Amino acid sequence: MSHQNFEGLDVESIRDAFPILEREFDGQQVVYLDNAATTQTPDPVVDAMSEYYRRHNANVHRGIHHLSQEASERYESAHDRVADFIDADGREEIIFTKNTTEGENLIAYAWGLNELEAGDRVVLTEMEHHASLVTWQQIAKQTGAEVEYIRVDDTGRLDMDHARELIDDDAAIVSAVHVSNTLGTVNPVSELTDLAHEHDALSFIDGAQAVPNRPVDVSEIDADFYAFSGHKMAGPTGIGVLYGKQELLEEMEPYLYGGGMIRKVTFEDSTWGDLPWKFEPGTPPIAEAVGLEAAIDWLEEIGMDRIQAHEEELAAYAYDRLEAEGDVEIYGPEGGPDRGGLVSFNLEGVHAHDLTSIMNDHTVAVRAGDHCTQPLHDKLGVPASTRASFYVYNTREEIDELVAALDDARQLFA
Repeated sequence: MSHQNFEGLDVESIRDAFPILEREFDGQQVVYLDNAATTQTPDPVVDAMSEYYRRHNANVHRGIHHLSQEASERYESAHDRVADFIDADGREEIIFTKNTTEGENLIAYAWGLNELEAGDRVVLTEMEHHASLVTWQQIAKQTGAEVEYIRVDDTGRLDMDHARELIDDDAAIVSAVHVSNTLGTVNPVSELTDLAHEHDALSFIDGAQAVPNRPVDVSEIDADFYAFSGHKMAGPTGIGVLYGKQELLEEMEPYLYGGGMIRKVTFEDSTWGDLPWKFEPGTPPIAEAVGLEAAIDWLEEIGMDRIQAHEEELAAYAYDRLEAEGDVEIYGPEGGPDRGGLVSFNLEGVHAHDLTSIMNDHTVAVRAGDHCTQPLHDKLGVPASTRASFYVYNTREEIDELVAALDDARQLFA
């Protein structure tokens, strides 16, 4: 399969860093369009982690020997690199977690469980991932707070008039996804944050589908908290990032405890260390942090603006190709700046799981299901959808392969 170059990207050279994309099943080269679940990992990231394990492996902040000092320097450097990448003020505002979900839970339990009370309102959106929706539901049950949801309109965008109704003086926190993992909608997170702050509420932004695909400036958004995952941005699994404004993190109590996050322990009490370490107990994901830093270096060498343009072009092309089929229902905004790099859809008369199985027969890797957004699918009136999601190494030709596989599904289920 040959691959086009467009949007100023040398896609062929980019693909050379991903040997997995050359794999074949039953003589057919894999077409990987499941990037919203996890992206593939380029050789420079694998090499950086391998080099760490071969030459620098040790625990951090626990020894004065050379290897421990090297490992600690690399781990701290990764915090600095992430802070620079998203324009945070410094490493104190960067907490390493396992994933976005852990970042959501950390704020919900460390802040929400201590600050929310009966009568407070937690404002979410109808397109939230279960990581946000379920977590805040549980916190509301324990605190007496109520959870309200900003409506999604027929175009797949947020009803901002409804948002202004819900975000009032009773609102304590607004938690919203930056880019929907089902609809692809790019939400006005700066506007939501401004509304929250007008009413002395905090904002939490789930950036799992945004940070990998577009420039993100947390200082410009002004969110109080922002979370994302390494494995969706060409990095390793097992590491995520929670950004928080330093003054808020200083006031918060930890919700996980152990070594590495304390200042003083006695038989009677304990005090906590400095940021960000007070929220990182135990042995952290050291090699994964090295890999995340390498992934950021790799992405920035390409350019986040170029990656965004590439993905928007692919999403628009996929939308147009699928819409032209006539019997495909597509969810979310039309292709353009309001849509990130994914398209969820259903083929008339074919269940999403059956369609995805047929796609797999063509070695086209997509996802079927509710994508951890069951309430949103209930609103859409469907139990599941098929999702194709794109990254910097994908091409129009791969989308053509996806569309071609629809014919087999039609013939089989006619």
